Amino acid sequence: MSSEAVEHVGYYVHHVGRGHLHRATALARHLAETGGPVLTGLSSLPRPDDWPGGWVELPRDDDGEPVGQTARNRLHWAPLGHDGLRARTSAISGWIEAVRPRAFVVDVSVEVTLLVRLHGVPVVSVVQPGHRDDPAHLLGLEVADALVAFWPAEAHGMLCGVPVAVKERIRTVGALSRFPAAADDADDDADDLVGRTTGRRAVLMVGGGGHADLPERVGEWTVTVIGGAAGPWVDDPSPLLRDADVVITHAGQNALAEVAAARRPAVVVPQERPHDEQVTTAAVLRDGPWPVVVLDTWPSDDEALEKAAILDGAAWAAWCDGHAVERFADVVRETAGMPR
Repeated sequence: MSSEAVEHVGYYVHHVGRGHLHRATALARHLAETGGPVLTGLSSLPRPDDWPGGWVELPRDDDGEPVGQTARNRLHWAPLGHDGLRARTSAISGWIEAVRPRAFVVDVSVEVTLLVRLHGVPVVSVVQPGHRDDPAHLLGLEVADALVAFWPAEAHGMLCGVPVAVKERIRTVGALSRFPAAADDADDDADDLVGRTTGRRAVLMVGGGGHADLPERVGEWTVTVIGGAAGPWVDDPSPLLRDADVVITHAGQNALAEVAAARRPAVVVPQERPHDEQVTTAAVLRDGPWPVVVLDTWPSDDEALEKAAILDGAAWAAWCDGHAVERFADVVRETAGMPR
């Protein structure tokens, strides 16, 4: 294929948390394996080792003392007179002018959504759970050419306060895990775990930068902590998750996707996040058919673990069926005017 025939799509990756980067990397690798388009990441984060396309590392704009960053509550972050902001927006504009992308995924930023759309480039905007009814969020949702959400259609109530016309435009592709969903023949292993009454195992997923105080043993349960300040970061937690009777986790989208892909029941403890993102997600989980026990605080005894252990992890299949990245790619290709 000649260089003139190569089609490009940009992907803005927010630097807070790991879920944005995991989604972007999954999409980039899928597109590379299925004939494109070529995905270029643009982010304050350094280029990941397994990123298959181009990468533009953007200057940071969140240092110093911000002034006027919300533009009278019409934006989320655009501080006046900030050199980093000017440099990063110039870098994005320069890349658009040089490459002429067919589309641009924004995960997530209202300001980048507006910037890209003002260059006449179609925008696929990732929608986050929670209350997104402030003027800035509504502006970003309304100007985006496509909206994609990483939860299943059956998860009602994940997005609060937005007009019906916006909700009707959202493509729910399901949770996107970095790892393959557990095969159907994993049910026998799940039955063995449910039948275990001694020596039970739990995995506590704290997440990047998080913290939870939980002992290594809770009753008959052995607790393995991964992530955050209390345990090591594990690049591939899937073997640990699949070997656990129960997973204890916060309600972040990426953590839930990985638990769901492993088909393990969970104790979910939502953490405080802007716009009630995790609280909203936990409420949907509590009211739905999902194999979870929802708590307000990290468990202090084994009661919640025992309740979760009898739930059928296979019920996660509708939350994460292993095909979200294909559906995500379809949205991107459609928005770019390319065949699926």
